[in-house]
Amino acid sequence: MAFPSRAMRNLALPVLLGLAIPVIGQVPGPSQTDNRSVPQGMPVPASVAPPPGATADPLAPLPPIPGVDQTPWLYKGSDLPQDKMWKFGRLANGLRFAVRRNGVPPGQVAVRVRIDAGSLNEQAPERGFAHLIEHLSFRGSQHVPDGEAKRIWQRLGATFGSDSNASTTPTQTVYQLDLPGATEAGLDESLKILSGMMAAPSLTAQSLNAERPVVLAERREQPGPQVRYSDKLRETFFAGQPLAERSPIGQLATLEAATPETVRAFHDRWYRPERATVIISGDMDPLLLAKLVTKNFGSWQGVGPNPPDPDFGKPKADAPVAGALVEPSMPPVVAMAVLRPWQYQDDTAIFNQKRMVDMVAARLISRRLENRARAGGSFLQAAVALDDVSRSANMTTVNVVPLGDNWEAALKDVRAVIADAMATPPTQGEIDRELADYDAILRNQVETSRVEAGSKQADDMVGALDIRETVTAPETSYQIFKQAVAAKMFTPDTVLASTRKIFQGTATRGLVNTRTVQPDAVARLTAALKADVRPLAEQRRRQGAVSFAQLPKLGTPGKVMSRETVSDLGLERVTFANGVRLLLLANDGETGRVYLRVRFGRGYDALPATHESPAWAADLALVAGGIGKFDQGDLDRLTAGRTMGLDFDIDDDAFAFNALSSPGDYADNLKLMAAKLVAPRWDAAPVNRAKAAMLAGYDGFDSSPDGVLGHDLERLLRDGDPRWGTPPRDVVAATTPQAFKALWAPLLASGPIEVSVFGDVKADDAIKAVAASFGAIPARRADTGPVPPIRFPAHVTTPVVRYHTGPADQAAAVIAWPTGGGSAGDQVRNRLDVLAQVFADRLFDRLRSQAGASYSPQVASQWPIGLPSGGRMIAIGMVAPDKVDFFLTTARSIAADLASKPIDADELQRIKRPMAQRLARMASGNMFWMQRLGGAAYDPKRIEATHRLAKDFVSIGPADLQAVAAKYRRPDTDWTLKAGPKAK
Repeated sequence: MAFPSRAMRNLALPVLLGLAIPVIGQVPGPSQTDNRSVPQGMPVPASVAPPPGATADPLAPLPPIPGVDQTPWLYKGSDLPQDKMWKFGRLANGLRFAVRRNGVPPGQVAVRVRIDAGSLNEQAPERGFAHLIEHLSFRGSQHVPDGEAKRIWQRLGATFGSDSNASTTPTQTVYQLDLPGATEAGLDESLKILSGMMAAPSLTAQSLNAERPVVLAERREQPGPQVRYSDKLRETFFAGQPLAERSPIGQLATLEAATPETVRAFHDRWYRPERATVIISGDMDPLLLAKLVTKNFGSWQGVGPNPPDPDFGKPKADAPVAGALVEPSMPPVVAMAVLRPWQYQDDTAIFNQKRMVDMVAARLISRRLENRARAGGSFLQAAVALDDVSRSANMTTVNVVPLGDNWEAALKDVRAVIADAMATPPTQGEIDRELADYDAILRNQVETSRVEAGSKQADDMVGALDIRETVTAPETSYQIFKQAVAAKMFTPDTVLASTRKIFQGTATRGLVNTRTVQPDAVARLTAALKADVRPLAEQRRRQGAVSFAQLPKLGTPGKVMSRETVSDLGLERVTFANGVRLLLLANDGETGRVYLRVRFGRGYDALPATHESPAWAADLALVAGGIGKFDQGDLDRLTAGRTMGLDFDIDDDAFAFNALSSPGDYADNLKLMAAKLVAPRWDAAPVNRAKAAMLAGYDGFDSSPDGVLGHDLERLLRDGDPRWGTPPRDVVAATTPQAFKALWAPLLASGPIEVSVFGDVKADDAIKAVAASFGAIPARRADTGPVPPIRFPAHVTTPVVRYHTGPADQAAAVIAWPTGGGSAGDQVRNRLDVLAQVFADRLFDRLRSQAGASYSPQVASQWPIGLPSGGRMIAIGMVAPDKVDFFLTTARSIAADLASKPIDADELQRIKRPMAQRLARMASGNMFWMQRLGGAAYDPKRIEATHRLAKDFVSIGPADLQAVAAKYRRPDTDWTLKAGPKAK
């Protein structure tokens, strides 16, 4: 299917970046004038000019392919209409494929190779082998020398870890490749590599000994408390089933005992074409995709007979009801589950409609629980979910986070809400509220289906295969839902019946985590799960009618004072009489999507820089405080069935409200945002809830190196500035609703406003919508003042040390260098971005591929556009404690090498090509431009920087990177930190 041209088709950046990407395998020579490695060009994507014989009708079946059974195998036993954009096939060796054309983003092809085997296919001595083979397959295989796969795909424009990756679950192993700027030759080569990875990975002693430390590092770097909780949850819920003890990461003993022979035995048993599916959604003709799959995977033959599927077992009714563990670093939490056997079901319309009724029942209870939590109940949060888990059980789960340590009271109150739902039918009004949201979700999927990414379609197909279901077109799903509504399947009686059904099963299990040892916790939990809670049920909240007419009045629509077009970008700048400014990018590139962002005030510049403040609570409490006379529950009903949002964040130089809306809803969404500024409600409950949630997490901050960094690092890198990072516990505990209002009320009421509307709108209509919302509010007083200085910590000769209480084999190492900030420094910012990727690639090779010291070291350049300074280049690695010095020495060595000599042309192109592809992909969507141009209504330098971005990126050469490395990677300015284990 050839999609219409994407958003921003009039913008220069994708075109310039496209022309800047070299032909695969081409390494440009240096320029005669400035010794720069400038890319020379790129082949035309295959989708632009379909080859002779390409499918004319995207819904028509493919022409016959010799040796391929083209029966749509996915729909066996289903009465759902086939999504005919997908083309199916089964090769003579048993391998199946599903391919389709999709041009989102343009030129990309998303490939998934799914092996129907995961950790549940392992025998006891093989625990961890499914995941280990995933690693070994990427390291080297039949067509790729050891360690070269990453470099090969970099030259094809793919970034390791995001574009090329893999995952192992209990039931499957999935290999992922998102190939940008794909050509027939590039995809052919990629499928050849993937076929070799499946059929003949390098399972030698050398590769095993090199990759085993990486897998052990990944295992070591997992957060201990969360892993122990997850393990205990599986052990309790799935007692007597293989899933109880089959974590994909495996066991230390079995991984250390692995040999090439034992690993090969697992591979040969399960890696075979009959258990493999190749899924491709991308910007190429599906006939070509099918032929390339056939060419590259058709000769693969399994070793020995195809074994039967293992028995995953069924929930055991006679297993212990409850379990308990003690993790002081985690908040108290109770998990409850009702388990039923997982059974294969034909994916039919009536099956899906009945499941929709079940989902409405669960959503309705979750909403009641949320309302009770908002009102200040005994729990911070509780929700109900339905799921099929690893083909081992069909489950209804309830997760409860108590307020404080009284988990029994919280669980009983949650069970009381559930008991009430099982005893008394809901009102039709409650049901219609959930149906409105359900309808909005499905309708939005239909309206935006034209711009659904190929990678999402490929992932959705993988998910369907894993649970033995089908995929359907969004229109089909919506029709099935509407037919169920028309058939009156959602009534008080049917939802009551579903509620009772989803809380019945083979077994009910529970798990509680406590901060301190409670010897009788299992007995108390068992009793709480069986206690009669009906007397605890509260009267249901009555739901009155609400409408936008009841929102606070905003005034008469504002007058447009100026309207100008930034011709190169297609951007309009509009100024209203009250001083509000609008950035408008009207385009139909993302059908059905309208992105809204309202920047106001001065952001971090306006927060107190000399003392602590309640600013930390804004994420949880500012929006939840309500508007006018409406609390959050009222606003939920007001926006029911509509695509609207109201999220808050803090930028360097502005506060911001954000929303993803739709063409039919964005005008009212703007009114909602404007009303929040002029008539905020200051409910105490959201502040108190935010405080309780924050305090519940403090004990976890020192439970792992990650926790320590999350708590301490940002403030340390700001030299103790209280505007950033996590405040001390006593500051949070002392926060009051009155103090919260005292800080935020004047901040909401002052400072300039910039409204951004990007997406599927008509320009004149969007201007009218802003005029009727933000243009209609009174002119705001200026919020000006000195910009507090942004500090970077002084150089240290030995690392700053912080301690964690987690496993003794875990540590974190951090090294950072100060850089700069501001919109005028965009060229330096661009060079630092490329330098960070070079640094990350080298650090990855030395720490992971060569030494196995860190699973995933991270490097980033952070340049604040809205602040005059405060930027930094930072590298972080999770390592063993005895490898901290090795990490820091390696990082400094790389920094010195980059400053002392230019990198070679091949390395530069391997870094820049994926970056260029990533930029081009992001530039095909509105969010990229909204983020790039945020603040441009008041700072024209940001528009100038956007104009220059593509050309500047293309021009970056080895000498440029060496220059910024020499300036900003100085050994006398770096700052280091070590987060190590506390002595026991």
